[in-house]
Amino acid sequence: MAKKTKALSTYRRKRNFKITPEPESGTSPAKGQPIFVIHKHAASHLHYDFRIEIDGVLASWAVPKGISTDPSVKHLAMPTEDHPYDYAHFEGIIPKGQYGGGTVMVWDIGTYRNLKMKNGKPVPMAKCKDMGSIEIWLEGKKLQGGYALIRAARKTGETFWLLLKMRDEYADTKIPNANKSALTGRTMQQIAEAG
Repeated sequence: MAKKTKALSTYRRKRNFKITPEPESGTSPAKGQPIFVIHKHAASHLHYDFRIEIDGVLASWAVPKGISTDPSVKHLAMPTEDHPYDYAHFEGIIPKGQYGGGTVMVWDIGTYRNLKMKNGKPVPMAKCKDMGSIEIWLEGKKLQGGYALIRAARKTGETFWLLLKMRDEYADTKIPNANKSALTGRTMQQIAEAG
């Protein structure tokens, strides 16, 4: 539990939970497949937040250009602070003036499995993240198939991550209900109007 609390310290420090409706905490159940969630987030700039459960919290990357099913497309994915497990079902409005203020939609949600294997066993996800090479199979309401998050470095030494679709039977497929919430079926405008 102490490890999860430490992982969420940056998340908590950036938010005033007396004002924002975002969940302050929440841990994953001990059993079952790990989850992923993709939030569509209209903050200062519209972007998508790609989150995967690792050790009970949601490791997160902001993806400015969204999620693609085209394996030839590589999108920048900027790491952000870990989020609590309960954030997976957060949909609504972060008040103006608060960190990340704007409308948040649960764009996709589901489970995933780790594709990284060593000696016939999955490599722990935390280790994959530390190594900068994550390969997972998504089973979501919109997205299916393999996706990879790869850390790379510029000549300056600055690191960044890339999100890409792996080549499989789900490559180049149309995303169903691309403008609606995977949880509620609402559009961003409907979520914003509901307040």
